[in-house]
Amino acid sequence: MSLVEFSNVCFAYPSSQRLALDGVSFTVDEGEACALVGPNGCGKSTSLRLLVGLDHPSLGEVRFAGELVDASALRDARFTKRLRQRVGLVFQDPDAQLFCPTVAEEVSFGPRQMGLSTEEIERRTDDCLRMFDLERLRDRAPWRLSGGEKRRCATACVVSLAPDLLCLDEPTNGLDDASRAGMVAFLRSFVAAGKTVLVATHDLQLVSELGARTISLAGR
Repeated sequence: MSLVEFSNVCFAYPSSQRLALDGVSFTVDEGEACALVGPNGCGKSTSLRLLVGLDHPSLGEVRFAGELVDASALRDARFTKRLRQRVGLVFQDPDAQLFCPTVAEEVSFGPRQMGLSTEEIERRTDDCLRMFDLERLRDRAPWRLSGGEKRRCATACVVSLAPDLLCLDEPTNGLDDASRAGMVAFLRSFVAAGKTVLVATHDLQLVSELGARTISLAGR
């Protein structure tokens, strides 16, 4: 069974009469890396938002692990919690998801909301800070980070939840060569561990480095 299923999905933002997605269908299998590619405005970011339930299709269906992701399902607190734990989204603009006083508090926020033990929260926080080279920045305010540091911090926050599916919107934007190499290495290891990655990107070198299957969305 596919982990992600888009079936004839259509979507238009309320502020626009133009369809952002028009009859889009694709699947993502468990344990693979996939890349949504295509020109600006083709619906790459929108697809990720629909998958995590931030928006809902006008027509068609979005499913995760066989379960329909729609407004009705998200009114069920148990379903919403399960979806948020299993599917993580790193936005294209990391400022959209950073709000705590320090980097360490940002990374520990998700595990705290999951009700994990203090020991587990500390372990996940320390692991993710180390994984994304943020240890020396743990006490710094997120707004004082560089663009690349913010991206690494936002990714660490999502990874701290140990999701089964990691969705990333332009994950290499603003990263220097060393940080970019670290991000690629992490994503490759994430998939090697049996997890699933879905990126929306213009970075075709990243697609190649991940060995990702491409899902091409046409511009409108």
